[in-house]
Amino acid sequence: MKHIFYFLFATTVLTFIACKDDDDPTPSIYEYHAHIHSPDTAEKHIGDTMAIEVEFESHTGETVHHINVRIFNKSTNAQVYNKPDEAHVHDTSGAYTFEDEFILSTATGLSEGDWVLEAKVWGDEDGLEETTERVEFHIHN
Repeated sequence: MKHIFYFLFATTVLTFIACKDDDDPTPSIYEYHAHIHSPDTAEKHIGDTMAIEVEFESHTGETVHHINVRIFNKSTNAQVYNKPDEAHVHDTSGAYTFEDEFILSTATGLSEGDWVLEAKVWGDEDGLEETTERVEFHIHN
């Protein structure tokens, strides 16, 4: 009887171990991507007007829930641009294009140096399938 108990106990333990979740990643629902069409990596100058165009899309055709576009100094992380004011865009077409113009001015906190435009897209919950793309550029006086 004692051996049957040990056998059943070992079988139960092995079953739990064998059926354990192998931490397989959850399949992507959205497959988000941010395509930065503008700006490019070309050098820019204080006083220029920089066009911003980013296409956010779900490669599976799902809703684009949240987006963010920001510009910050590469070395100091000082942020000079952060749009849209409301990140929740909820575009059910599977693609959303963000367009804006930004004047490269010292009044907005810009200075000569290396800058980054970062475009981020995520699902209906904060951070869900978040994808970030970046473009670096240099600004001269």
